[in-house]
Amino acid sequence: MTLVKTNQKENTSLFTDFFDTTNFFSRNLGFNSFGRNMPAVNIKETNKDFNLEFVAPGFKKEDIKVSIDDNILTISAEKENEKQENSERYTRKEYSYNSFSRAFSLPESVNFDKIDANYSDGVLKLSIPKKVVAKSIEKKEIKVL
Repeated sequence: MTLVKTNQKENTSLFTDFFDTTNFFSRNLGFNSFGRNMPAVNIKETNKDFNLEFVAPGFKKEDIKVSIDDNILTISAEKENEKQENSERYTRKEYSYNSFSRAFSLPESVNFDKIDANYSDGVLKLSIPKKVVAKSIEKKEIKVL
């Protein structure tokens, strides 16, 4: 499984970034260009499947979309909140917007029809099973009758 795109720098350490004065104000420190934090993802591969875990607290499962298009798995979420408070002397209105999107290239060995997704306690878990591949048989002679 290959990460298709990310908004975080690769192959740099926090130590190197901190002391790099030429890019100090232009780097994103784990945030994308809109200031939203990208959710952490854990990927584990076993003989039977891939397991992904996203830490994405504050969303409802209705906010999260999981889709596959041309072997690209995309996980995204979008949430809007609006709160208005009126009193005799003032009106207060608060508005917030939070979203993320991550994409991964899936190998041909994935069984696309059996992917499961579960969101609970701020963690999205995906189980992506692999196709059963026929095992090769060792060399064998067959007696002709």
